[in-house]
Amino acid sequence: MNLKRLFTASSLALAVLASGAVHADAPPSGVRGAITAINGDDLQVKTNHGEDVLVHLTGDTQVRGVTLANIADIKQGSYVGAAAVPQDDGTLKALEVHVFAPSMAGTGDGHRAFDLAANSSMTNGSVGDLVVANGRTITVKYKGGEQKIFVPEDVPIVNLVPGDRSLLKPGVKVVLFAQKAADGSYTAKAISAGENGLKAPM
Repeated sequence: MNLKRLFTASSLALAVLASGAVHADAPPSGVRGAITAINGDDLQVKTNHGEDVLVHLTGDTQVRGVTLANIADIKQGSYVGAAAVPQDDGTLKALEVHVFAPSMAGTGDGHRAFDLAANSSMTNGSVGDLVVANGRTITVKYKGGEQKIFVPEDVPIVNLVPGDRSLLKPGVKVVLFAQKAADGSYTAKAISAGENGLKAPM
């Protein structure tokens, strides 16, 4: 009897895994590319790697616009996000910086691993110290810590602003973070769309 119960429990566990429920707990995947078609709540996106993927939008999907910015738009107290890689001295070197609209302050607060490049991280927080004239270095403070981030002159800096689905059109370049389903499709949690042909650098 015990063996029979063990076999039944194991079979149920395997069935749950096979059903794709395991994907619900997986971290969101980053998808970067351009919209090729729109059909209701579904987007067709050709990724930067040449794949064609299906992306589902829901009522909870956040849409953000991406516009050009520069280092002068970053001020003490600005809320920013920076993808970066570590330097030998323990500081970070930015790969891109996005400046959130004031209404979006607090979005994604913290420091975590990111998928823009090998060993990259994402830091979202408020700018403390800001040194533009001497090294373009910012201190980004978040709950529980802070990071010093060097911003090279050739690193893209953009504004991230609240948007809506009117920004989503064929040809628009997007970056989205989404849950991947067992069938290979994605359900977007948030999508950033470049305005006026801009390629979102995140």
